[in-house]
Amino acid sequence: MAAIGIFDSGVGGLSVFQAIRHQLPSESLVYLGDSARVPYGTKSAQSVRRYALQATKKLVERDIKALVVACNTASAVALPALQEAYPNIPVIGVIEPGAQAAVGASKNQHIAVIGTEGTINGKAYEHAIQALNQSAQVDALATQMLVSMAEEGWTQNKLAQLAVDEYLRGLFFVENAPDTLMLGCTHFPVFRPVIEAFVGPTVTVVDSASTTAIAIEALLAKHQLFERHGPAREHFMVTDGPERFARVARVFLDEPIAPTQVELVDL
Repeated sequence: MAAIGIFDSGVGGLSVFQAIRHQLPSESLVYLGDSARVPYGTKSAQSVRRYALQATKKLVERDIKALVVACNTASAVALPALQEAYPNIPVIGVIEPGAQAAVGASKNQHIAVIGTEGTINGKAYEHAIQALNQSAQVDALATQMLVSMAEEGWTQNKLAQLAVDEYLRGLFFVENAPDTLMLGCTHFPVFRPVIEAFVGPTVTVVDSASTTAIAIEALLAKHQLFERHGPAREHFMVTDGPERFARVARVFLDEPIAPTQVELVDL
């Protein structure tokens, strides 16, 4: 049976994989991490579009029925190119679903966004949020260190608490603070318990992984592509370092995978 294809520049998109796995347990999933060329955020838009087209071609070869671009940078610059190249395959990114959820959750339309330097400097979430509500106020902050900490598995310890405090105190412990926080990087959902404990119950935390899982469910329903019979299959591919990918994947999947389960591919 045809699978949902998911690609990212590395391992962070596994948070999206995990969210889709929980939302749609009957669906087969194929994941591709372009770990040989990570990070995409430092590359030109032209290069990112080329990488995204190459990654999608590899996934299409594995018989996918829908594509999730689980990379903020590629979502920002490559979706039109992918939709044009593959008109018969529904394609979604992580930015629009996250922005819609943030706007829907915020009562005062003051929204904070944290992400990588590339995403924040490119203003992808700011543009998406303000396209939905021109009067929305967006405070965007690059929290780059959280990416490395996530890949080390330092997500629930004292160091994670200190990093969240250092980054977010100036955003939320001020007058007229945002009432919604958008986790604008697919690495960041693993910090959600620490972040929610820090900002408190008056701030709604929205992440691009769970919102994208809901969006792909709606997309499959729209195109009548649901899989209702199992068993679901899962497959992982990377362009470099399958051993490291397998080690880091445990942080995002809550279970180990063996390096032998990760296929090394060339794009």
